[in-house]
Amino acid sequence: MSLGRMFRRILLVLTSLGWGCSLFSQSDSFEHELSVGPSFGMTFSSVSFAPRVNKALKNGLAGGVTLRWNTEKNLGLQAELNFVQQGWQEAFEEQPEYEYARTINYVELPFMTHIYFGGKRVKFFMNLGPKVGYALSESTKSNLNGAAPNRNNAQHDLAVQKKFDWGLCGGPGVELRTGVGSFLLEGRYYYALGDIFNSEKKDPFSRSANQVIAVKLTYLLRLRH
Repeated sequence: MSLGRMFRRILLVLTSLGWGCSLFSQSDSFEHELSVGPSFGMTFSSVSFAPRVNKALKNGLAGGVTLRWNTEKNLGLQAELNFVQQGWQEAFEEQPEYEYARTINYVELPFMTHIYFGGKRVKFFMNLGPKVGYALSESTKSNLNGAAPNRNNAQHDLAVQKKFDWGLCGGPGVELRTGVGSFLLEGRYYYALGDIFNSEKKDPFSRSANQVIAVKLTYLLRLRH
């Protein structure tokens, strides 16, 4: 079993468990907590191609707004509206003078279960859930000038054909609560279940799915205690 499939199955199980707990473990004594605030971070992305394309992780930016509602002790829901840069960068091992990178700008909406624990000031958490996105624009940085240094080069001439993106995301983080709000540092992995190019028999790729590692810093201001 591939690492991607294993992660997808683990994430599905944990997400289902988290949603089930948040739906059925209601507690009258817990005071609901609603928080909102901005986030900013970096992405390290790639695209999983079949047939394979030699790649390296591509850096990008991410930012948006986070809304979190802690509905139970140790459990909550979190929704985000983000702008993120994804894509891929190719690795030309035998001809390092070449360069090719594609940046795809997405607006995305993750909707996740928020599982947390710890003390009053420092808490550790795990966010898990689905994410949908839509490709707004794309750009290419290349010095190939018509050269085809890799075995597979069809991706160079293809614009994004499937703008709607969807998959599973999740990761751990730490939260510091202060008198002026909460500061969160989080790592996240996104595994796309859809492709960016068409994948019928006549098409050059049977799979072209986004994979993204992100590191983000979030500031949340509590609106309701």
